[in-house]
Amino acid sequence: MSDKPLPIHALNQAIEAFTPITEQFDPFGIYKSIFTIQQAWLQAPDQWAKAMEEFWDNYCHICGNTADHNTQGHSHTLHLPEHDSRFIDPAWDENPFYQSVKQQYQLWEKWLDHTVKHSPNTDEHTRQKAKFWIKQYVHMLSPANFFFLNPEAIAKAIATQGQSLVEGQKLLLQDMEKKDISMVSPKFTVGKNLATTPGEVIYRNALIELIYYTPVTDTVFKTPLLFIPPWINKYYILDLKADKSPVHYLLSQGFSVFMISWKNPTADMRDTSFEDYLLKGILPAIEVIKHICGVSSIHAIGYCIGGTALAMLMAWLNAHPDYKNLNPIAHATLLCSLVDFSNPGEIKVFIDEPSVSYLEKLVDTQGVLDGKQMETAFRLLRSNSLIWHYFSTQYLMGEAPSAFDILYWNTDGTRMPAAMYKTYLRELYLNNKLVKKNALSIDNIGIDLSLITQSLYLLGAEVDHITPWKSVFSLPKHAPHADIRGVLAASGHIAGVLTPPSNPPKRYYRAGSLSATDSNHETWMKALTQIEGSWWLDWVSWLETRCGQKVPAPEKEAFKDYPSLGRAPGRYVSE
Repeated sequence: MSDKPLPIHALNQAIEAFTPITEQFDPFGIYKSIFTIQQAWLQAPDQWAKAMEEFWDNYCHICGNTADHNTQGHSHTLHLPEHDSRFIDPAWDENPFYQSVKQQYQLWEKWLDHTVKHSPNTDEHTRQKAKFWIKQYVHMLSPANFFFLNPEAIAKAIATQGQSLVEGQKLLLQDMEKKDISMVSPKFTVGKNLATTPGEVIYRNALIELIYYTPVTDTVFKTPLLFIPPWINKYYILDLKADKSPVHYLLSQGFSVFMISWKNPTADMRDTSFEDYLLKGILPAIEVIKHICGVSSIHAIGYCIGGTALAMLMAWLNAHPDYKNLNPIAHATLLCSLVDFSNPGEIKVFIDEPSVSYLEKLVDTQGVLDGKQMETAFRLLRSNSLIWHYFSTQYLMGEAPSAFDILYWNTDGTRMPAAMYKTYLRELYLNNKLVKKNALSIDNIGIDLSLITQSLYLLGAEVDHITPWKSVFSLPKHAPHADIRGVLAASGHIAGVLTPPSNPPKRYYRAGSLSATDSNHETWMKALTQIEGSWWLDWVSWLETRCGQKVPAPEKEAFKDYPSLGRAPGRYVSE
């Protein structure tokens, strides 16, 4: 067979002619990326024939295994995924029919992934995009999502005499009315069984409420702590319940703790900018804390986009003539936060010019990006666990969603104002300007991350798909003069942060000095000893050496200019 490309010049011309139309009706490039992969294989017929031959060889192998299992009671080994949470029921392996169904599906899934990944003469972004959207299609067609192909669902229907199907139908109708697949029981109320650490709202403006948590020790470290949570979600991920709340734990260790609770913006706040979040949100909170605690500087803790904003603000303060000699942020903690967006993880499939332009037009029309729109994007990144798991367990097996506090928080989304979101998406994600010296400015002062010289505690999480740990740890390259302690926690973007001390230890971490010369993060990581337990213990030790001596907690007189505006969790968190 000839290896010369097929004559498809006319096809290429047709693609170019229809590009304006496809960008209008396919803004995320779903069909275009898949069509590009198909086109690439059409131009490599010999390679395609070999790929098809390998697929059919393996398919026949599966069919042979099924026949051997039926006649001889055993089957041959086939190299397919050994662990897949969709197929943990023993019947998927013990019953030859279901084993064959599972293996045929896994073969198809693996083969599609391989052919996209190795498509000839295709750029990596197109491959990643096509792989992502094909994966959504493949996950939808899993045999676990079909009642008569799911042995666990059938067994439960028999055991319950069909009641599981009745309950599943009820759950389906409820979700159809909500136009969403439920993930969690609504048995939570913020302020009652979530975000219950005692405190007072002591300051409010159009963008933030500032919460001061009631001390639980007679004396506190002189330097207070300020949490800057992401405004993509609500702040109480950092104060879910006492047993997993960093706020509660730091109070018990003798720290003064403050928290920003962001306003959930509405369409009339469309012009609220990224700059506003820094200068009208974080900076006023710092000034209030300094006044109350009688200090010249604080320790700031930024999580996710809150950490990105914190890094920007620190660089800006170090360049500002009124602050550079005495930065009000003495040192900082960055939790799973990016400053370099060159490799932002799986969200990258949504980051290209057509997608960003579409989203910009969307938020210009709406005034905000709705929280449900953002939630949908993040659920697609983990569609098996965040969509189809609930589809099969609820609708096919009649199991009501459980009461899981983190998932409840995850569904309690916030909006993002158009101006801020456009800057975040285009200038940070698409153009990666934050790591380019003075490419961004705040109040006419350029942002130069190399001006950050303070001590930093930098946390990444091993399986974080939102802010990959290697991208998080690229900060030293852009802030080479900062004294940085790098900590790599087990688990992901949420569970990696919420790791309270326990006995016996549930997780582990690695920690060590991190500098601009540590460019090979795998080598840096492997050189460190794995420590069993919570990284919170290491964090508190690091904070204690920097937050001064113990002093009496602020008394009532300190709050005369900032009287209580109500008890925590405040008003904004419920909007």
